[in-house]
Amino acid sequence: MNEIVKIETVAQYNAMRGVPTKHPLITVLDLSKAQPMAAKTFNFGLYAVYLKELECGELKYGRNHYDYQEGTLVFIGPGQVLGVQPKVTTFDAKGWALLFHPDLIKGTSLAKHIQDYSFFSYDVNEALHISDQERQVVLECFRKIEFELQHAIDKHSKKLIVSNIELFLNYCLRYYDRQFITRDYVNTGIIEKFETQLQNYFNSEKPREIGIPSVGFFANELHLSAKYFGDLIKKETGKTAQEYIQAKLIDIAKEKIFDPTKTVSEIAYELGFKYPQHFTRLFKQHVGHTPNEYRSFLN
Repeated sequence: MNEIVKIETVAQYNAMRGVPTKHPLITVLDLSKAQPMAAKTFNFGLYAVYLKELECGELKYGRNHYDYQEGTLVFIGPGQVLGVQPKVTTFDAKGWALLFHPDLIKGTSLAKHIQDYSFFSYDVNEALHISDQERQVVLECFRKIEFELQHAIDKHSKKLIVSNIELFLNYCLRYYDRQFITRDYVNTGIIEKFETQLQNYFNSEKPREIGIPSVGFFANELHLSAKYFGDLIKKETGKTAQEYIQAKLIDIAKEKIFDPTKTVSEIAYELGFKYPQHFTRLFKQHVGHTPNEYRSFLN
């Protein structure tokens, strides 16, 4: 098994890249002036954003092509593991890197809603592809942060640095919304596959064997991270992936209730519930009536 190198501090990362540390909790690097990362597996204890300027022909999402090739943003959150392969230049191409320690944002408004930037939990193959105009905006945010790092740390430094990080992340939210929209034909295919997999799941013995399916189960089946999958479903349907699963479950439950030979308990077990009362509670939340009440209305 390959050695996993933990990157716990900004200074440690800077030392690996052969650049000086200007601030103990944040760094902005011009990758063309930094040493390449060794071919190892890294466990990040930092937030990291890589802006890669790649000239690699067409970029693909699964079997489909990306619309934007001018730049690619890859986001890494604390605790994530990244492998750098030998003879692969993906993480040593021309571009920039922004890394900051979680302690930098403690006590700030950003800390309270950092989880809203769910792209830190996306897989590398779900990177953000940006146009040249968007790339210029990103670089401007990086330059403003770098400008602050050129000066001595004072009482204003943290607020200004964190404000610019937040501004950058908010632009990235906008760009991901654009990517979801411009990749509409890809997203539609995923929704259709999700719907088919949901139907097949409940038509099989898997509910009895596995239980009610999780969002992560279908994300894995579609080769997506749970966060990206969940965000995509929300953008496309207006429902969370969990709500979508529950809505399908209730629709199938309604069909099963038409069969008078099955008890409510039997239906609950067929749908993956361990306890029938949990099924009854969920059904009433969605329909406004218990399964037995609903059945009586049909007769």
